[in-house]
Amino acid sequence: MAFAQGSRSGLSYIEETTFGTTPAGNFTAIPYNTHSLNLTKDRVTGNEIQPDRMLRVDRHGNRQSGGDITVDLRDGNFDPFLESALQSTWDTSPSSLPDVLKVGTTPKYFSIEDAAQDISQFRLFTGMSVGSMSFSIAPKQMVTTTMTMVGKDMTMSGSGKTVNTATVAQPFDSYSGDLSIGDVGAASAIATVTSLDFSIDNAMNATFVVGDDSTPCLETGMATVEGTMTAYFKDDTLIDRFIDEVESELIVSVDDPTGANTYTFGFPKIKINGADVPVDGQTSRIVTLPFVALYDDTEGTNFYIERPETA
Repeated sequence: MAFAQGSRSGLSYIEETTFGTTPAGNFTAIPYNTHSLNLTKDRVTGNEIQPDRMLRVDRHGNRQSGGDITVDLRDGNFDPFLESALQSTWDTSPSSLPDVLKVGTTPKYFSIEDAAQDISQFRLFTGMSVGSMSFSIAPKQMVTTTMTMVGKDMTMSGSGKTVNTATVAQPFDSYSGDLSIGDVGAASAIATVTSLDFSIDNAMNATFVVGDDSTPCLETGMATVEGTMTAYFKDDTLIDRFIDEVESELIVSVDDPTGANTYTFGFPKIKINGADVPVDGQTSRIVTLPFVALYDDTEGTNFYIERPETA
């Protein structure tokens, strides 16, 4: 008897043209660390009172798929998922400049297959979109990204899809990039930041109607971009931006060891909403700076990503 092993499990995807419908064609492998994709169902119970105090009715109700996919961010491998998170497409013009992705209003959906290859069991998730995406940039780790997926349904099969092997680039790290902060439109490099965590949340949820136990579409709210930066307590530069409520620009770039695949995350206008500086032992004091990204008229977005030019 064999039990499914994580080491023999694969994850792959294909983009959908119609929400919840898996198109023909080969899937593409996803290089991932962990995932928690699952089907969930609401429970519907009876309301009648019984003198013996025991329930008679318990049924399954609305169903939907979802969960997290955690990855080490790389050049190219997750660009379609970045498009889904920002609900936009990469702008590849002009060809002399890096491609840019800004927050938009066009959702992107995927069919995703979880393959337990050692026991030939395959779970197919449909209508999957990136409801939120978080990034963690810090020393002594790769740039870690968690994609929280929201979807329509799941089916199981004893046979899987044909999967194309992905060309896997080296993961990004925090040593091969830069971080700048300053007045809007005038950010300058700073060398005291110890970590940066940020996320984009689309407030995405399933909708349900009478006559169908799975969602006919996903609803989307505002694109909220928030984060937390930590830095060594060196002077009052960063704290004053909180005290004086100064709108600031934040730009961080990451790369892999090749030095040729820089991805830049830009926050053209942020508001820092705290500056805690506790004494936590005898070592260096750290300032914690939570922030929210706001719409900037010049950039036409509250958040953007740049990648090396591809067109």
